[in-house]
Order: sequence, then C-alpha cells, then structure tokens
Amino acid sequence: MKAVIQRVAKSAVTIENRAKSSINVGLLVFIGIEDADNDQDIKWLSNKIVNLRIFDDENKVPNISVKDINGDVLLVSQFTLQASTKKGNRPSYLKASKPEIAIPIYEKMIIQLEMDLGKKIFTGEFGGDMKVDLVNDGPVTILIDTKNRE
Repeated sequence: MKAVIQRVAKSAVTIENRAKSSINVGLLVFIGIEDADNDQDIKWLSNKIVNLRIFDDENKVPNISVKDINGDVLLVSQFTLQASTKKGNRPSYLKASKPEIAIPIYEKMIIQLEMDLGKKIFTGEFGGDMKVDLVNDGPVTILIDTKNRE
C-alpha cells in the first residue's frame, strides 16, 4: 500500500458538484492499494498515520501527531499511486488492485484508522470522479510505502 500524507489546514472532496466530505486541521491521506496488501499493512500504516509527529508543538517544532491535536483524517483512494513509469510515457497501473480486491482493503483501512484515531474519519468515494481541495499546511507531505518500511 502506498500513501501520500499531507498536513492540511483544510481539505474537502466534491463529487459531481456535491460536497462529500470536508475537514479542517488534520491529514489528507491518499492511498493506493495493490493485491499484496494485507491486514498487517493496514495496521502498520494506520498506526503510522495517526502517530506521525508532524504538527507543531508550542515551540513551533513538528513534535505532535494528528491524534494529539484531535485533528481529522480525510482518506481518499487513489489507484494512480501504484503507477509504474518505468517504460515509456504512459503510466501502467497493473500493480493497482481491481475493485473487488481493493474495496475490502479500503474499508478495513477506514475501520482501522477510526479505531487508532479514536473517532470517525472522513472519506472520498472509492472509484468516484472526485475533486479534492486542500490547503497544505507547511507544506508538509510524507510518502509511505508499506512494502518499504524504512
């Protein structure tokens, strides 16, 4: 599973000109799912997301997590994170899971994040044509690949 995590002042998802979800201070998380992803990836990534110390403390040092500030999480599926650009200029999405595999993993990720964060998280719509607005705070953007846990 690959994730792009952005610290945001606010973020929102709109589908067909209708508001789906919005958050204020917190994290916008895009995830790309592959067939090899499993429950261990979900648990590890969720724990990492809610405990990343990327919010400023009273000394303006990024030393506290979204959980510590009682911030929100907006989770958006994005199969294009699994793109391979090794050959040519047209990305290949062969590593991205098909919906019948990806949707159950995405749904488990939602549940795990809610358990780890201790509150409801917000989401986009799996497979939807979404418009995502965000005000990146910092900017702070973190890339994580559960297959490369460094």
